[in-house]
Amino acid sequence: MATPSTPGQGDRPLTLNQLVADLVADKLATKEAAEQLLVNRRSIQSSQHPLIIIANQKWKDPRDPRKLLHLETLTQWLAEKSDLDYFHIDPFKVDFAAVTKVMSNAYAERYKILPVAVNSTEVTIATAEPFVREWEAQLKHVLRLDIKRVITNPVEIQSYIVEFYNLARSVKTASAKDKGNYSDVTNFEQLMQLGRSGKLDANDQHIVHICDWLFTYAFQQRASDIHLEPRRDVSNVRFRIDGALHQVYQIPTPVMAAMTSRIKILGRMDVVEKRRPQDGRLKTVSPDGSEVELRLSTMPTAFGEKFVMRIFNPETLVKDYSELGFGEDDERKWKHMVSQPHGIVLVTGPTGSGKTTTLYSTLKSLATAEVNVCSVEDPIEMVEPAFNQMQVQTAIGLNFASGIRTLMRQDPDIIMVGEIRDLETAEMAVQAALTGHLVLSTLHTNDSPSAITRLIDLGVPAYLIQSTLLGVMAQRLIRTICPHCKEKTDLDDATWENLVAPWKAPNPKGTTASGKGCLECRMTGYMGRVGIYETMVLTPDIKRHIVENTDLEAFREQAYKEGLKPLRINGAMKVAAGLTTVDEILKTSPPPGGDRRQATR
Repeated sequence: MATPSTPGQGDRPLTLNQLVADLVADKLATKEAAEQLLVNRRSIQSSQHPLIIIANQKWKDPRDPRKLLHLETLTQWLAEKSDLDYFHIDPFKVDFAAVTKVMSNAYAERYKILPVAVNSTEVTIATAEPFVREWEAQLKHVLRLDIKRVITNPVEIQSYIVEFYNLARSVKTASAKDKGNYSDVTNFEQLMQLGRSGKLDANDQHIVHICDWLFTYAFQQRASDIHLEPRRDVSNVRFRIDGALHQVYQIPTPVMAAMTSRIKILGRMDVVEKRRPQDGRLKTVSPDGSEVELRLSTMPTAFGEKFVMRIFNPETLVKDYSELGFGEDDERKWKHMVSQPHGIVLVTGPTGSGKTTTLYSTLKSLATAEVNVCSVEDPIEMVEPAFNQMQVQTAIGLNFASGIRTLMRQDPDIIMVGEIRDLETAEMAVQAALTGHLVLSTLHTNDSPSAITRLIDLGVPAYLIQSTLLGVMAQRLIRTICPHCKEKTDLDDATWENLVAPWKAPNPKGTTASGKGCLECRMTGYMGRVGIYETMVLTPDIKRHIVENTDLEAFREQAYKEGLKPLRINGAMKVAAGLTTVDEILKTSPPPGGDRRQATR
């Protein structure tokens, strides 16, 4: 450590006495607390690393009494004292296959070290023992590479030794079993290999282990989607986290094909059929014991089947309005619309904008014992006991329109239609609304006024839209600033005006917030997402502008006069509240349309 005692006398594992004395000397621990710990150490597992023992005491950090001396803080302190770099292991940035070739699993376990990076000249080794260096000379001699030692917390090292080597072992064994005999008629470049045999078994224990790791890891990383993307030789695994895709791992294409077959079996999909897209669903249990549903989708590509799994966690799918990001005005308008006895309420936005979450959360609040809530979906996103849910099955002629027709004979009070895609579905939704039902559905439009012209384009008469449509809400999902690295920043008038232009919304205050990046948010500055909304209630004045040849810009202007605030303005309010950043709003929300009047209403 800049030495805890005196280095240079051979290998010296860290001791509790030594670390406690150094913490006291650096005024990070009180003498009384240190003495008490040393008195009680007989009751502590001697096999634990001293840093873990100290972290478990939950001493307050004198530099910031609101924080504790947790393990990561202590590890950073140890790195500084040892004149070594601190290293946090981000599995997304570690090439499992490459680093596990540097040393054997037994060698890593013996010295409690883990290779985390390797190139043509140097290998980076993570350790929690800065003064144990016996292995360094051995590795340098064998590998003929420079060794760079970095300090990492001992819990990470131990857990990732197990994870990295187990995964690498499973992939290697599965690849060896294939022996280059991969054949697949959907791989356009390997059609001449049909005579070969020896295809990997989807139920092989190593394939099962890789799939289990994939799901567990996705749940731990808060992923919303898992992408399995086949390529010529090495296929990609990517996770979508907070709306952004992250490269996770590269797996040999034959192993990826076996993984795809394994997941198709679990999802009750046709394993043999690889030429057509397929949909399926799968329910599993996360490491914390909660049930998680996955929506499965395959697509044939040049190198095999691309597999996308969307993860639906019941705890995150059904939320109250404040958790969704509704402001007081939006919540009031939305509750007014969905409390009507009959009519149509639409939610619009692109794929992945949170429409399903909004509808499920709303239906959950409406589904009382006195109300019959029915839905027709393609597919059913989440099985909810409070609803009566029906799955679209086009193969037998059960589409959205026929589904609504069936639901109307089921004495419903509220009907949820997954999506209005065509005139027949739109006409059935209108018919349901006219006969005394509340209908909730979705459309794919950029903003709420565009939903009117979209319905007219589908062929719905303007007078029926006037008589049935209660309102439209457009939405987007934006990333929120990480609470762990959030800091105040100036919000100058020029930046604000660029955000709200050409609406003349005054800058509410001169400061906002941003995330500087930390380990919790993977150095992105963002953690989690929340919605921004554009809620348009169809007032009598707005309805008068719905005609067969509606001018969208004129209609939008009338909606603005009636109090509609665009998505961009709603996002600006969240910037002013310190929830997100200007860049995130500009990237996610469309600019206000029309003539852009003042947003000071």
